[in-house]
Amino acid sequence: MQADRNWKVLHKVKAKGQKELLKILLNNRKIKTRKEIEEFLNPKLEDVTAASVGIDKKQLKASVYRIRKAIKNKEQIAIFGDYDVDGICGTAILWETLNSLGAKVTPYIPHRTSEGYGLSIAGIENLKSQPRLNRGQRSNLKLIITVDNGIVANKAVELANKKGIDVIITDHHVLGKDRPKALAIVHTTKLCGAGVAYLLSEEVRKSQFACRENINDSTSDKRQATSHLELVALATVADIVPVKGANRALLKFGLEELRKTKRPGLIALLQEAGIKPETIGTYEIGHIIAPRLNAMGRLEHAMDSLRLICTTNKKRAADLALALSSTNRQRQLVTEEAILHATTYIKDNKLYNRKLLYVSHKTYLPGVIGLVAGRLVEEFFRPAIVLSLGKKYSKASARSVAGFNIVEFIRQASEFLVDVGGHPMAAGFTVETEKIPVLQKKLEQLAEALLSDSHFVRNLRIDTKLPFSMLDISIYDAIQKLAPFGMANPQPVFLTEKVTIEDMRLVGAEGKHIKLKVKSEKSKVGVDAIAFGMGEKASQFHIGSKVDIVYSVEDDSWDGNRRLQLKIKDLKKN
Repeated sequence: MQADRNWKVLHKVKAKGQKELLKILLNNRKIKTRKEIEEFLNPKLEDVTAASVGIDKKQLKASVYRIRKAIKNKEQIAIFGDYDVDGICGTAILWETLNSLGAKVTPYIPHRTSEGYGLSIAGIENLKSQPRLNRGQRSNLKLIITVDNGIVANKAVELANKKGIDVIITDHHVLGKDRPKALAIVHTTKLCGAGVAYLLSEEVRKSQFACRENINDSTSDKRQATSHLELVALATVADIVPVKGANRALLKFGLEELRKTKRPGLIALLQEAGIKPETIGTYEIGHIIAPRLNAMGRLEHAMDSLRLICTTNKKRAADLALALSSTNRQRQLVTEEAILHATTYIKDNKLYNRKLLYVSHKTYLPGVIGLVAGRLVEEFFRPAIVLSLGKKYSKASARSVAGFNIVEFIRQASEFLVDVGGHPMAAGFTVETEKIPVLQKKLEQLAEALLSDSHFVRNLRIDTKLPFSMLDISIYDAIQKLAPFGMANPQPVFLTEKVTIEDMRLVGAEGKHIKLKVKSEKSKVGVDAIAFGMGEKASQFHIGSKVDIVYSVEDDSWDGNRRLQLKIKDLKKN
């Protein structure tokens, strides 16, 4: 069902050397001045501050003061996180920090099915009933700190206030119409949730150190701070935040720490996944590590993922890593079943040309509907909403296409919703099941009015045309100066025209991929290339065909021998 992509070349003049190429790549990412280039190529961790990402200074100060007071008075604190990688990592950061400072603190991750997303009335009641938070029949909980949630939890915050529990919200999601009446709100949309938690934890750490109260020695303090960078790196990639500015610095230095992690849980998880720590990059995080950490929250309970990150016991770590990997395999099966059902429904009912894809079923698990929505967008290139139907309430996840703010779109139908939150590209909401038909009608009408044909064009972003004469392993090394790659800093993509296919064969299960060797008229030797998922296109070409190729440059080194490989994004007959 996928339509051909529109090739969009950002810089149409071929680069004449590596220095000029880097300038083109930086310019395409809107990095132009000498200062911008220096800060991008050589980020500094000390430049990442609360002020630099727009966190309100007064709110931050109020949060630190309240946390210090709770530590001093031995008040019970709860860290209330989210059940995805971002929330889990942010919860670990704050829990470990406060615990090291002598706080009476416990982490809490809500159950996706029984409690739903974020700080909720049910979550607070369940939290208060935890045995470790009670003395006799009376709850001792005095302070809740949210991580990666809470910015739209108005009712839950009101309940906490009535029960004499202060709430500090740390979040990065889009603000709702009204702010919760929390004691303090530490918020920015420029970082992931774990990044916000990290900055708060550093402020608390500095404050306690300055006062010399309940503080470990500075060496262990610094060691914990660097170990938290690796968690921020995991969350930054998993939550797909822009890899520019502060995020780039946190990810760059966080990856360095992750590659030499001492956490038994992460070491065990890497071993289970067959990853060498020193090779970890954004791909390994996004496609191998994050799905395993997320799997527990999707099908079981995310507390086990938190336990894996925080455990110091190697045997416990190995057992948890095995459990996460097993649950992830189950998640893959459940997800593929739901995707097959949803795509079949859309194709059978010829809904693929509608401006909004809207699919619901009682068999869709709440933990995988976001993945299903993402796959629908990928295949049909339309904003997609997928609902898991319940008897009284139903959960929904939405994913969007570039240029269409899905969370603001859904908020235009707030009168039919219990709650809604998220980002411009991804959102979620709860709706009373009986209101689903009227909600669907409202959203489809809005989509007709707000979406145009321009939203449905698949643009393949190409940085510039590149002559084959520049293709050697040194070009890969030069490009890596821009790494790590991610949202807002994508891996560079190039176009070379009129290359000849020297060799071609189908590889992989059922011949889904094409293995190629291509060369230009002026090149003496061919270059290896791989076109993943393009097996169906193979019949359009043959050895000797002249084609235009769009690709990224990969390092395909093996057994100490460095060599280049092109990863084909698209190809057309010249």
